[in-house]
Amino acid sequence: MQQIIALAEKVLDGQAITKEEANYLINVSDDDTMVLLSMADKIRQKFAGDAVDCCAIINGRSGKCSENCKFCAQSAHYCTGVKEYGLLSEEEIFSAAQKAKAAGAVRFSIVTSGRGQSKKDDFANICRILARIKKELQIEVCASLGILTLEQAQALKAAGVTRYHSNLETAGSHFPDICTTHTYEDKFVTIKNAQAAGLRVCSGGIFGLGETREQRVEMAFTLKELGIDSVPLNLLTPIPGTPLEKSKPLPPLEILRAYAVFRFILPKAQIRTAGGREVNLRDLQALALNGGASGIMIGGYLTTAGRGTERDIQMLKDLGRPRSTPVLD
Repeated sequence: MQQIIALAEKVLDGQAITKEEANYLINVSDDDTMVLLSMADKIRQKFAGDAVDCCAIINGRSGKCSENCKFCAQSAHYCTGVKEYGLLSEEEIFSAAQKAKAAGAVRFSIVTSGRGQSKKDDFANICRILARIKKELQIEVCASLGILTLEQAQALKAAGVTRYHSNLETAGSHFPDICTTHTYEDKFVTIKNAQAAGLRVCSGGIFGLGETREQRVEMAFTLKELGIDSVPLNLLTPIPGTPLEKSKPLPPLEILRAYAVFRFILPKAQIRTAGGREVNLRDLQALALNGGASGIMIGGYLTTAGRGTERDIQMLKDLGRPRSTPVLD
């Protein structure tokens, strides 16, 4: 317990913990986990504040993805029964954004399946729709469109997009076991292109892909090196038909320890509990927000449902945590 407190004080004093120290923290016992969460929350309070960032997404184009990510229901390599469709209409996407704002989201993102944006018409339509959403709804807009060129990143910036989302998914040492149709370096190129265009990057990953605890720490340090300040942390929901369909769920306390250690490593980042939290954390979801997290994804996810947004808003009220407000240019 004293070691946990000492490392927290180190971070609170503005110093960085080492990878070895982070590996120690992520392996503390269940008995000491509440101390770890408490200290992570002290770090969150100092560097990230009390406001909770609520975001929402829409699966703008679904299925038939050429990539073979082993966790993904939308990969064309697996038979998952996922619904397949092309880019949704402008009104369908705009309506979803309206509902997201009404539910409490301050940020809305269009997410599309596929390696990137090979259809020029799709990309142009996405830019137009995002610009309209930002102007008419006064909500921040983001995009998650796969591998991105610098020119595409600049076009998104011009449309009013503030953040681009591109998950690392897991540690570099584990990534080849999860996907072989693109590389970890492809992720880096996309992130660098987005940053070069003046976009903030939202990048995190998924816990429960068969990675070790130390590989979770490895991913956190990679995000730190890349200068990422928005980190969504998803939890695997095994999809029938994918290679990971029989994966065993992680214990909730193990998940919470990982969240907390990410806060130790990335004290100023927006750390978000995202997909799979309802299934994997169940009644302990609030502890994520009392253990270092400063954001949540509300509503549904790409191919799995979330819980009612009213329950999430009530959770924030019960915790005494305000919602953040949009930052618009």
